[in-house]
Amino acid sequence: MISKSTIDQVYETAKLEEVIGDFVQLKKSGSNFKGLSPFTDERTPSFMVSPVKQIWKDFSSGKGGNVVAFLMEHEHFTYPEAIKYLARKYNIEIEETERTDEEKAHASERESLYLVSEFAQKYYSRILWESQLGKAIGLSYFKERGFTDETIKKFELGYNLDLWDAFTNEALDKGYQLEYLEKTGLTIVKQDPQGGSAIRKFDRFKARVLFPIHSMSGRVLGFGGRILTNDKKAAKYLNSPESDIYHKSKILYGIYFAKQAIAKKDNCYLVEGYTDVIQFFQRGIHNVVASSGTALTPEQIRLINRLTPNITVLFDGDAAGLRASLRGIDLILEQGMNVKVCSFPEGEDPDSFAKNNELEEVENYLKENSKDFIQFKTSLLAKDAANDPIKKADTIREIVYSISRIPDRIKREIYIQECSQIMNISEEVLFNTLAQIGKKEVADASKKSSQKQKAFEVVKPEKQQERVDVQYELERRIIELLLLYGKEKQEFEDLILKENDEGELVLEPESTEAKVYEKVYLDLQEDEIELTHSQFRSIYYLLIENLNENEEFSINSFLSNLDHEMVNEISSILMEDEKYALHNWESKDIYPKEKEAGISQLVSETILTLRCYLIKKRINSLQESTEDSGDDHRQILEEIMNYLQLNTLLNKKLNRVLS
Repeated sequence: MISKSTIDQVYETAKLEEVIGDFVQLKKSGSNFKGLSPFTDERTPSFMVSPVKQIWKDFSSGKGGNVVAFLMEHEHFTYPEAIKYLARKYNIEIEETERTDEEKAHASERESLYLVSEFAQKYYSRILWESQLGKAIGLSYFKERGFTDETIKKFELGYNLDLWDAFTNEALDKGYQLEYLEKTGLTIVKQDPQGGSAIRKFDRFKARVLFPIHSMSGRVLGFGGRILTNDKKAAKYLNSPESDIYHKSKILYGIYFAKQAIAKKDNCYLVEGYTDVIQFFQRGIHNVVASSGTALTPEQIRLINRLTPNITVLFDGDAAGLRASLRGIDLILEQGMNVKVCSFPEGEDPDSFAKNNELEEVENYLKENSKDFIQFKTSLLAKDAANDPIKKADTIREIVYSISRIPDRIKREIYIQECSQIMNISEEVLFNTLAQIGKKEVADASKKSSQKQKAFEVVKPEKQQERVDVQYELERRIIELLLLYGKEKQEFEDLILKENDEGELVLEPESTEAKVYEKVYLDLQEDEIELTHSQFRSIYYLLIENLNENEEFSINSFLSNLDHEMVNEISSILMEDEKYALHNWESKDIYPKEKEAGISQLVSETILTLRCYLIKKRINSLQESTEDSGDDHRQILEEIMNYLQLNTLLNKKLNRVLS
């Protein structure tokens, strides 16, 4: 268990915008930051971070919270893992009490998979550096590739011995369960061919050098293993199988080491293999990731898009490989990103080119040879179609199809103009082809939709107007006022119900000075009002207690003691107004009024409005009771009249006209 003092220090030290900035490209927006949602596929920013409140809100998915909540949502950390991650980031020493056997047994399955993977990485690294065979075979291979000791250690490279079950036996001896060794794919388990209940266990990565695959936060998710023997039956490269923690279509090799450089340089180099990434990094170019030999996926592209909208795809000199890789560019364009392409001289790849050239030479080559994807695609395809009109027509159609993938209309038009000049064909023809592609896609989508509807006809119900829950909104506002201004002293105008000389009930103003939380608490207690929404009620009493007992109030420290659900609810309350900042009203000469301009008025009006709402509710309830029976209802009617009179007085104070 992590000590309370460590947790408090982590919350006090961690800067939300810095932590989230490691995963999402954030841009200043007034006093806040905004960026693309890391949880949904979007092109318009709906993700807001408030450095002042130290909370974030993702309006597209509804998620929100503090710095720990972000890591738990984004990286699927447990609470202790998130605290440890932040402690490591900010060099905070962790005070930890020993976990009991019972606590260890209750560790989640996901955490167990991470622990097994981390053990495997440490084991493979130890074998590489400390065993004779590891040094002779594995370390020698990495040295031959030109990797320095520092690079090998940074990327946590390793080696597994040419033995059937050396790793598996060591892991079992250390107390790791076979179930998790099998689920991560580190161990292959088979029934004994002799029959019975006996099983056989094999190391998946026998006799291979290992490349650990890290998550964006640096956790080991899986491995890529390269065989060093000439066994023709064995695959040259072998990856961990899919598991609860490793989804190869959703991760990029090197993203953990590259994320800060990608955001800083506002560009990402995309290569194919592990060694391409490592060699580039060692040469001094850190904003580089690899798709690890798999076809590029939308999830991988979105991972980059959180950090930068700019991708430069690096190809080796193999022409056949170039054409196959062009398909991935269309996927990048669909995400609204800017794509450049750079190919290396024939016989070279990113690994060899970075190894054989100095940093300045590599940077200059990339700068001079990175072409816009249209220029690159047209020049590549035009070579084949030079003297063949039919091939040329197919090439143009293929280029226009790529342009059709771009969601931005202005970009599409610019690329059409560029393609027209390069391919020497009129813009009108290209625009017509673009329109035909669009029409065909709409028709195909419509056809699919109508086929589905015929198979199972469903009449879409009319959309009903959503009713506003007035009490819910008012209770929500009370929580917000307490969070933002609970400790502030304000001049309040209380309303005292008195009888005037004519015997009429009137509300007379009386000024008092009080802290906001005191005013709210006393007013609600006086009217015997209790919040009806269970979560608001829980938060309300925790807030009143915290504001009353502590000299200083900090939203950050208050949130550190709440469960995940409450943290999410509070972030939604506090960031609701920030949603409108996403619209950039100031650019339209619209300046919303700041809440701080009239805190006491805001508090008083909220409580008065709640009183009016509850009075109206009570009147309705009393009216319904008079309809239930034929008894004498004079007493009830008198009570209704008193409430109506009070309601009129309160609404006058709120400057509302009653019908």
